[in-house]
Amino acid sequence: MPSQAGRSFVVTGAGGLGYETSLALALAGAEVIIAGRNADKGAEAVAKIKAAAPAAMIAFELLDLASLASIEAFAARLKAQRTSLDVLINNAAVMAPPKRQVTADGFELQLGTNYLGHFALTARLLPLLRAGRSPRVISVSSIAARDGFLDFDDLEAQKAYKPMGVYSQSKLANLMFAFELQRRSDAQHWGVTSIAAHPGVSRTELIPNSMGTLSGFGLMRLFLGPILFQSAAHGAWPTLFAATAPDAQPGGFYGPRRMNELRGHPTEAKVPSLAADTTAAARLWSESERLTHVVFA
Repeated sequence: MPSQAGRSFVVTGAGGLGYETSLALALAGAEVIIAGRNADKGAEAVAKIKAAAPAAMIAFELLDLASLASIEAFAARLKAQRTSLDVLINNAAVMAPPKRQVTADGFELQLGTNYLGHFALTARLLPLLRAGRSPRVISVSSIAARDGFLDFDDLEAQKAYKPMGVYSQSKLANLMFAFELQRRSDAQHWGVTSIAAHPGVSRTELIPNSMGTLSGFGLMRLFLGPILFQSAAHGAWPTLFAATAPDAQPGGFYGPRRMNELRGHPTEAKVPSLAADTTAAARLWSESERLTHVVFA
């Protein structure tokens, strides 16, 4: 990774991939704002990064992606503090809670947090990004997007809630958003590069925190972790490549290169056929604006 001195980043999520991404960026000289909903966890992340890199320019800001009001307040604080932002990394997520839950605005929790929250956040921060130097937006998807399907008649799983199915849908939506954002940036001359990434299968707290340690995936993480699951630090590599590599392509998608993209160094990832559906992506964008009442200016 080249030096990131003089570049500014917002990374959503204070633990797991978010922490490892922020640590690597701080070590490379970047200014990093970790944005998360847990102030104690955020303070702990900042302290650990400063211990590893005493000169790090690192700070925590409160952001709850499950609340449109919190997103708006976060963006307003940033606009009051600064005039530009170089990179936004949309990383934070919840994964497959057993029972259907909703956000503060009544959205299904996974769609609302993983996708709609990041959609609204990107729109709110677009003016800062457009003023940044070679600005990028990185949307973190998942290999679960391969199994995703957008059900426009039941996007929020009100009729039928299947935890992993809804998670896969939210991660497919993230991927489609990344591609559509690049198309719109090109068409409307925003000057913002949009790239997607996925971490393969990584040892983070996402599964235990969302699905539970005794769930099927929790037990697989426990017993097969050393074989299938790479470290969170390695899982952050595709995101870091997308965010910093000079040869990362606009509208690209990057993931691990080994074991069918489960682990390894970054490479171009396979794009699910549904993610390449431009008509569905445009419809998803319109639905997202309608649901969030946020429009990309």
